[in-house]
Amino acid sequence: MTDFTTAAAVDPATLAAARKRIWGWWWFDWASQPYNTLLITFIFGPYVVGVVGDGSRAQAIWGYGIGFAGILLAICAPLLGAVADKSGKRMGFIWFFSALYVIGAWGVWYSAPEDFNIWFVMLMFCIGLVGMEFATIFTNAMLPDLAPREELGKVSGSGSGWAWGYVGGLVALILMLTLLAEGSTGKTLIGIDPIFGLDPATREGTRSVGPLTAIWYVVFMIPFFIWVKEPRKPGAVSIGAAISGAWPELKETLRGLPRNRSLFAFLGSSMFYRDALNGVYTFGGIYAAGVLGWSVVQVGIFGILAAFTGAIFAWLGGKADSRFGPKPVIVFNVVALALTALAIVFVSRNSVFGMPVAADSGLPDILFYILGAIVGAAGGAMQSASRTMMVRQGDQDKMTEGFGLYALSGKATAFLAPLSIGIVTDLSDSQQIGILPVVVLFILGLILLAFVHPEGSQPKALAS
Repeated sequence: MTDFTTAAAVDPATLAAARKRIWGWWWFDWASQPYNTLLITFIFGPYVVGVVGDGSRAQAIWGYGIGFAGILLAICAPLLGAVADKSGKRMGFIWFFSALYVIGAWGVWYSAPEDFNIWFVMLMFCIGLVGMEFATIFTNAMLPDLAPREELGKVSGSGSGWAWGYVGGLVALILMLTLLAEGSTGKTLIGIDPIFGLDPATREGTRSVGPLTAIWYVVFMIPFFIWVKEPRKPGAVSIGAAISGAWPELKETLRGLPRNRSLFAFLGSSMFYRDALNGVYTFGGIYAAGVLGWSVVQVGIFGILAAFTGAIFAWLGGKADSRFGPKPVIVFNVVALALTALAIVFVSRNSVFGMPVAADSGLPDILFYILGAIVGAAGGAMQSASRTMMVRQGDQDKMTEGFGLYALSGKATAFLAPLSIGIVTDLSDSQQIGILPVVVLFILGLILLAFVHPEGSQPKALAS
């Protein structure tokens, strides 16, 4: 393991504790990633398409539900971040939102085809989603305490971080496809009945994605809660005092944001490009199921490929981040994602980039696998670099509030991608045309990146 804690090298016991703390922090990424990989993108989303029976309608409902969850996150994230900074009690928030994660994930089990209530299913899904997103805010805010500033790219990306999370999602996906999720024949990917006697006729194998995701999180968060100890914060106040003082302080922070040109531009940029990426992740599996007619197993294989490339390139992106800084990494990958999203629109069962293909042609499938691999690769590297960029842009003494603002920038318009996809899909009655809004969002993010200073706002900029 790379030594991220050189300052503690004179004390072996302190160094060992610091390394354990980094590993514990990495385990959160491993534990939480299946919500994205299994529930949002590759297993449960396509399952909903199959049960609803109408890809466009399912895509629209999915967009509305996730969009409204995003509004809730946008409103609450910076305020709760400010409360955590003032009280010095991030860990309590992580416990609470972890409970929401587990409850919501487990709840999607109750989505049997013969008794399917889309609104109940979306409610449970969104409870878990809110839990995951808020838990991520508070764990991300711990990043600056783990290593020197120049090594944060390695911790966030190549040391493990995002890469370790992608590997966790990949392992969970492989287990799901080989042991649990039934295909059209009632068998799993390796040709066996779903384990534990799960009934393929009622899709229990696929629905078990909820309990699997919940149990996975509970088990693999154990190292995090054992090894990650929150340092005592000088001047910390009670939760009550933090709540009463957080809003005035947050208002002052928000009022001063335009004067911090680099941070302001970065938050605006990430607001668009992360929303666009989440749109691609959220609707990739639904798109493949509805437009290409893929089964849950086919979408799962697609997910394995995307998660594999995501892990590799999050690792490589972390190395590039440490060498060149996070900004070039972000710019390169936003461009790649914009071009890939545009290419996806021109891939369907009957045509590829405007050229007709036979109904039984494998070309659309092959090309979509390639595009998915690119999305996984670019998305992994971009998210890892964005996390370290936020540390460079933020105030060290208000890092949880900073990541709350970072979440706000990702969620203030988090409804834009899903809702715009839902609306455009509704109006055009076309899943292909419905994906176009994410291309626009990537371009807007790229434009705003031009105003982001690689090292954050300089003293002169702040003085002016």
